[in-house]
Amino acid sequence: MADAFGARADTPERTDFGPNSEAFAREGTAVIDAVVAAKGARRIAVCLPCRNESPTVGHVVAALREGVEGPDPLIDDLVVVDDGSTDDSAAVALAAGARVVSMGDVHHKFGPGRGKGNVLWGSLLVTDSEIVVWLDSDVTTAARDWVARLVEPIVVDERVSLVKAAYARPSDQGGGGRTTELVVRPLISLFAPHLSWIHQPLAGEMAVRRSMIEQIPLVQGWGVEIAMIVDLDRSFGSGAITEVFLGERRHNHRDLESLRVQAAEVAGTLLARVGAVAAEANSSSLLLPNGESELLNVEERPPIATLSVESESTDDLEPTG
Repeated sequence: MADAFGARADTPERTDFGPNSEAFAREGTAVIDAVVAAKGARRIAVCLPCRNESPTVGHVVAALREGVEGPDPLIDDLVVVDDGSTDDSAAVALAAGARVVSMGDVHHKFGPGRGKGNVLWGSLLVTDSEIVVWLDSDVTTAARDWVARLVEPIVVDERVSLVKAAYARPSDQGGGGRTTELVVRPLISLFAPHLSWIHQPLAGEMAVRRSMIEQIPLVQGWGVEIAMIVDLDRSFGSGAITEVFLGERRHNHRDLESLRVQAAEVAGTLLARVGAVAAEANSSSLLLPNGESELLNVEERPPIATLSVESESTDDLEPTG
């Protein structure tokens, strides 16, 4: 059980960052100022995984740059990691003020991969900051204070490796998230109940401490977020994960049919992590009643820390544009 938002009863006491907390009640500018003062020499990179998000990615970048002229005291590196977009997402992001890197360059150096988790892994290779913030590039309510609120627990508490976002999701957009409510929450309750306090386990908005996230593998597909939670919990203990409330979140809504692969990948990943997958289980494809199937992506990228010194060099990963 949790005795405060984002803190389990059996973990050491820490600041409450929930919707009714004093921490959330602060104005965004106050949070930003506090984090800028507390981060010291530590650098913060904000990475936006992107694939065909030209209608929104420019707005997200602009929101993160709002009111900033010259060097940014909060965000040291604002990167859009483009995963083979066929629209003009890269050009839009570049024009809005982001550094743009193509996953094609990462694949050329480190071998091919696919999926959201693969892009998160790639973003660690094209940045060198001590703290990395990931935000989805289709979230129309993103703001600068989101970055500060996500980072704050890391800069004030050395135990924290992962900060997950929690938010109010409008009822016209599915409330808590359909995959979360229908798949993830029941499975966590059954197989990992000590993690049931996390409100939005699949939230794409999160902050990580590089020294810790580089110790674990990253699942390439949709299972990346849930695997990250389980792996960091096992590697660093329950005190390594917390969450903060960001207010309302709006993003592009996906139809139910497109969610079935996501649901299958997330379920398969979680069940594998807790040892609940039978030897004869099919984890490679989602079988459909008409005899067709859809390919699942549960492959993993290795921990960044295990890459060879030669492979670690990212000097030849050039920005797009």
